[in-house]
Amino acid sequence: MTPCLEIKNLTHRFGGLQALTGVNITLQKGEIAGLIGPNGAGKTTVFNLVSGFYIPTQGDIIVDGVRINAKKPHEIAAMKIGRTFQNIRLWSEMTVLDNIRIAAHHNLGYNAADAFFHTPRYLKREKEIAESARELLDVFHLADLANEYPKNLPYGVQRRVEIARALSLQPDLLLLDEPAAGLSTPDIVGLIDYINWIHDKFHLTIWMIEHQMEVIMTVCHNIAVLDFGREIARGTPEEIRSDPVVIKAYLGDGTI
Repeated sequence: MTPCLEIKNLTHRFGGLQALTGVNITLQKGEIAGLIGPNGAGKTTVFNLVSGFYIPTQGDIIVDGVRINAKKPHEIAAMKIGRTFQNIRLWSEMTVLDNIRIAAHHNLGYNAADAFFHTPRYLKREKEIAESARELLDVFHLADLANEYPKNLPYGVQRRVEIARALSLQPDLLLLDEPAAGLSTPDIVGLIDYINWIHDKFHLTIWMIEHQMEVIMTVCHNIAVLDFGREIARGTPEEIRSDPVVIKAYLGDGTI
């Protein structure tokens, strides 16, 4: 089976700063994988490279057998790769419904003339997008907030809206960048169930960066660990939890 994602010898520099060195990671279709490491290890840089925000200095990023190194973010999104961010990036002056709708516009099915003249093709497609967005809000129990503005919502609810927006792309691969960031302890417990539910409901491959070890160790099938831009360990949660190299990178000694 062709892997969902292959990262081969991924190296990236910002001027004279070497952010990543020779990273190799493979994600199989349908798994939940984790990417962890101390602050500054290069985790978000990896996600930004996969998402098309950066172009790798060296190495290859391959999605379903297709090399995507030079593709732009919107082209990668069209390849069914969804993304959330550590700092929530919702459009605060747009309603929750419109935040969901706008993500579906990567595959419009009409041109600028259709939009200008409101042709039947435009009206039909816009109706389909709105219906799909409302269905997604129903699934995420957000329907009663469709006309609310994200800036007025609790942080945990904003996280749900952001994940729902990413799923509006109908992705095969979902990248979650620290989904537990800023959440309270009860919300973190709920997030664990939420990620498992998303995985089962939408039949996704999920790759997540997270500092909350409870989340990573509970939901992930496999975990890769970065430190100073290099991969230092890879394995199951049980293997990572007891790996002395990982323990040293995080704590110096002790246990995770």
